[in-house]
Parts: sequence; C-alpha cells; structure tokens
Amino acid sequence: MPKRVMIGEVKSDRTSKTRRVEIQRLVKEPKYGKYMRRKTVCYVHDENNVSKRGDMVEIEECRPLSRTKRWSLVRVVETSRLVDLAAMRAEADAARAADVNG
Repeated sequence: MPKRVMIGEVKSDRTSKTRRVEIQRLVKEPKYGKYMRRKTVCYVHDENNVSKRGDMVEIEECRPLSRTKRWSLVRVVETSRLVDLAAMRAEADAARAADVNG
C-alpha cells in the first residue's frame, strides 16, 4: 500500500526534530449543507530542523517513531514570511547601545 502524502502548515517548531503540522480541510455538514473548516494535527519528524513556524511542508506517512509521531518531512514547499518581532527589537536595541557607547 502506498504511503500517504499531504501538505500542511507548520504551527509549532519548539521541540528539536519534531514539528506540529496542521492540515486544513472543508467538511460539508450533513444536515444543513454548510461547509465548515476542520483541521488535522500531525506530529512530523524533521531530522535536520529544516522547517520553521509558518512554512508549508510536504509530509509522508512513516512507521511510528514515538507515541505521537507517525509522519516524516519530505520537503519545504514554501518558506514562511512571518516576521520575528523579538529578534528585530533585540537587533534595534543592540544598534542603539552601540551608538551610545561608540
């Protein structure tokens, strides 16, 4: 049986070599016919810590790697355009401190 391949967005990259990927889908509600948003959460093994929060990634089903991890990262489809405000503020503070001291 072939392995399933899906595309989703990385929502968390806090842990080393593990990513939390959400796959969005639309489901038709049977009684009223309204389409509702649903999400599937997959824990993905990222051996080299390539992906970051906000990236679109392609994942593939694999053998169980831990209690929750059942997927592995194939490739990063699209990199994130999120801005890290904390890093920007730290850089600006360092630049101000360098101007004051030097």
